[in-house]
Amino acid sequence: MTAHRLTNKELQKGFTLIELLVVIGVLAVLLAIVLIAINPAKQFSQANNTKRRSDVNAILNAIDQYAADNKGTLPTGITTTDQDITTGAADICAQLVTKYLAALPVDPKTNNGTPVTVCTSAYDTHYHVIQSVADNRVTVTAPDAELGESISVTR
Repeated sequence: MTAHRLTNKELQKGFTLIELLVVIGVLAVLLAIVLIAINPAKQFSQANNTKRRSDVNAILNAIDQYAADNKGTLPTGITTTDQDITTGAADICAQLVTKYLAALPVDPKTNNGTPVTVCTSAYDTHYHVIQSVADNRVTVTAPDAELGESISVTR
């Protein structure tokens, strides 16, 4: 039998430090590219704006239904002055919750977006409402919209 000498190639069983650093560097670059493409902050802002659009429509639908049930009379608190839907301003919560809305929607960045279910406590939705002088149409807006968007619905 002949003695077999092991060469350096046969003794080397792992990756070198340089190889590991190159792989980690490539993965870091790929991760950075993916994060830039996904842009989580923009995704959250878009999701918040989608909720705001839904909330504005829900509030306006409830106001319309209230007016339909009350011979065209709008909830008290809605005036020709742009007001925040809040305690002390356009306080429409008690007139809409629970008959027309299960809960009064709140801006997603306000109070963790927790809707108002108890109208006897102080609340602030951070949504605005106004009645037009010219044609009595009602507009509900979300002034805290993100990404430079303007969210407003008029009926």
